[in-house]
Amino acid sequence: MGRHLPSIILTSLCALLLALLVPLGAHAAGTATATFTKTSDWGSGYEGKYTITNGTTSAINGWKVEVDVPSGTSIGTYWDALLAKSGQHATFTNRDYNATIAAGASVTFGFVASGSGAPTNCTLNGASCSGGTTPPPGAPGTPGTPTVTAKTDTSLSLSWSASSGTVTGYRVYEGTTVRATTTATNATISGLATCTSHTYTVKAYNTAGESPASGSVSGTTTGCTTPPPASKRAAPYLYEGWGDPPNPVTVMNSTGIRWFTMAFILSSGGCNPAWDGSRPLQGGVDAQAISQIHGAGGDVIPSFGGWSGNKLGPNCPDSTSLAAAYRKVIDAYGLKSIDIDIENTDEFESEAVQDRILGAMKIIKQNDPSIQTILTFGTTTTGPNYWGNRLIQRAAALQANVDVFTIMPFDFGGGNDMYGNTVNASEGLKNSLKSSFGWSDATAYSHMGISGMNGASDQGEQTTPAIWTQIRDWAKSKGLARLAFWSVNRDQPTFEFTKITAGF
Repeated sequence: MGRHLPSIILTSLCALLLALLVPLGAHAAGTATATFTKTSDWGSGYEGKYTITNGTTSAINGWKVEVDVPSGTSIGTYWDALLAKSGQHATFTNRDYNATIAAGASVTFGFVASGSGAPTNCTLNGASCSGGTTPPPGAPGTPGTPTVTAKTDTSLSLSWSASSGTVTGYRVYEGTTVRATTTATNATISGLATCTSHTYTVKAYNTAGESPASGSVSGTTTGCTTPPPASKRAAPYLYEGWGDPPNPVTVMNSTGIRWFTMAFILSSGGCNPAWDGSRPLQGGVDAQAISQIHGAGGDVIPSFGGWSGNKLGPNCPDSTSLAAAYRKVIDAYGLKSIDIDIENTDEFESEAVQDRILGAMKIIKQNDPSIQTILTFGTTTTGPNYWGNRLIQRAAALQANVDVFTIMPFDFGGGNDMYGNTVNASEGLKNSLKSSFGWSDATAYSHMGISGMNGASDQGEQTTPAIWTQIRDWAKSKGLARLAFWSVNRDQPTFEFTKITAGF
């Protein structure tokens, strides 16, 4: 018996080592997880954070977190991620600087939510955020987000990148309805109505089950030769970053005005939007003023750009990132309208930046057709100059679907006849829109705006209350879509120009 003892001991030691090594190996393999926490909660909303931890043995290159937000809760401001929303479904993807997560490392991103509901149904790169697998075992991976590759009056064509795993085919969904089934990575959805918008996702499938849905894409069929008139806005500029800005509720109660164009969203460095490039989207004087306006039954149109400061147009590298910057502001305040004030030469007199801005505006409209988009730019006394006409022509060529083209008839050597020159400049804008889009006079007027300057302009041109009343009445008679002026700050203490504008 004694001579068998070493082999028994050896066998026991091997078993013990195996017992220790198996769980160690299992933990070493690990999974990637995304953990949600509320970092701050104030009842009607909260600040949330996701921590993505790479528990695997190799780096993660690129990540996507998808969640469903309960009804009654919406995501506003966000950071350290890009956000796309489709109904109550939110998709967060990495920024350039945090795309790679080394083995054992973590990254975080956060957002502010209105409402108390925490996100549900979280997936990380198609798998459960807790480390399990969301699709049935053996089901394909998530397809790439589709793009619209062609459109006609009655059809939209889509293309997407293939799913991982074994794929039998793909189903194209509009909401919960399957619109196309194909074995290819493209499809054409036919039988659509002219000038209608549609949003699609794609799922791969095989005998084991169906993949998670891809990101969504929206497209509009062609044939929109006579677009509906844009919603009318009387919205003078209010600037919280200059002088002694009036209380907006006081202005509303004194004048009857209900909309303000809020100046100005600039770059805080790179493609990051901030008020004047320095004040935060939430928690500052601008957000406070907007909250007061909303509380009094009014609304706002943030203006991106202006003459001074560091603009987003030249700083964002492409239309997609610029649209994401616009979207961040839209989501922060639940906006119905945005104004892109393209007047400084580094934006207005640059073909690349003009096209980048128009591309971003097109993306905004494709993803949310309810957002009113406004372009504001300078003019001569007879209408847009070369750069203004180019901007309009490119908007038509790119099908940017801009709702309102607004000219600024001041600082243009207008002299004493500010009413006559404003009308002449507006007629020049109308003719440019007609030639570029093939519109009638009435349709062109319905997509035009005027943004004047109360009192003396920088060049000494005088717009008196009487002249502004004439301009307002002319704009109203022609069915223009927008009337604004620079600015309510300069209209104190009687708010006379604001009262006149409210009559639009």
